[in-house]
Order: sequence, then C-alpha cells, then structure tokens
Amino acid sequence: MTSTAERTAEPDLLDSLLDIQPGTPLHTVRHARHKVASATQGSHDLFFDPALENNLSLSERLWVAYYAARLTPQATLTAHYREQLQALGVDGSVRAAVDAGAIETLEDARLRAILGFTRTLIESPVDGDQAALQALQHESLSTAEIVVLAQLIAFLSYQVRLAAGLGALLSAGAA
Repeated sequence: MTSTAERTAEPDLLDSLLDIQPGTPLHTVRHARHKVASATQGSHDLFFDPALENNLSLSERLWVAYYAARLTPQATLTAHYREQLQALGVDGSVRAAVDAGAIETLEDARLRAILGFTRTLIESPVDGDQAALQALQHESLSTAEIVVLAQLIAFLSYQVRLAAGLGALLSAGAA
C-alpha cells in the first residue's frame, strides 16, 4: 500500500511556477495530503476553464486574477496571469490602466466594476457590502456571475498566500 506522502503527484501550477521538484522535502510536505494539493489545482482548473459557460468570460476571470496578484502583490502569479492574458491577445490599454492602478479610467464599465469589486475584496473585504454588490448588478452582472466572482477572488487570495508561503520556504532553504 502506498502512503499519501509517497504518491507521485503530477506537477501542478504552483509546483511548476515555483520550481518545486518531486522528491524534495518541500514537495513531499506539500503533497503529504494529496487531496489538498489536488483540490487547489482542481479549483484553478475550474475557474480558468475556457469552456465555463453562463459566467464571467475567460478574459474577465484572467483580469481578476492578474489584478488580485498585483494587488497582493505576488510577482510569480502576476507574471503567470499576465502571460495568460497576452495569449488571449487582450487590449494593451487595459493592461496599462490596471498596471497604473487607474481602473476607473477603463472604458469597459463592466470590467471596471469587476476589477473595482476585486480591489475591494482584496484590500478591504469588510467593504464588500450591499453597495458593492449593487454596483456589479448595475453593470448587468447576474447573481450567478457575482457569486463566481466572489468565489474566484477568495480562491485567488488563498492561491497568492500559498504561493508566497511556498516561495518563502524555498528562499529559506526548506526545499
């Protein structure tokens, strides 16, 4: 019988981005509870599945991820999500506004509202109140889209903190 710690795990996003190699102590610890690492990757795969229907577009979800990683800040994930956006061929003026912290200048009112909500939940979650939700509804986001947006932002908060913690352990020589 193979223990959970001995299970060979396929590299997931964080293992790949942070260069956490199988067989290292950090990899062994991270994958000791396979279902946690698997659920983390599964959540990422679900949120960024291009085929996700009746929801935020893939580009909107990637903008949320990029902006959340920038606000946190988590450079490795910021670079990853920037690459994903570039692969979609997104508008460079949007990236310039996001990079400058000037989302209020975005012409796309829907994206402006989505990123404004992202900033609110990342920087001051207590302000994610009824008024914040109504601003999203005002831009025609459905209830389902708002729920997925909030779930995505919560996942990204977890992901950036996990990446930061793993990166700190790597820097400390724990790998």
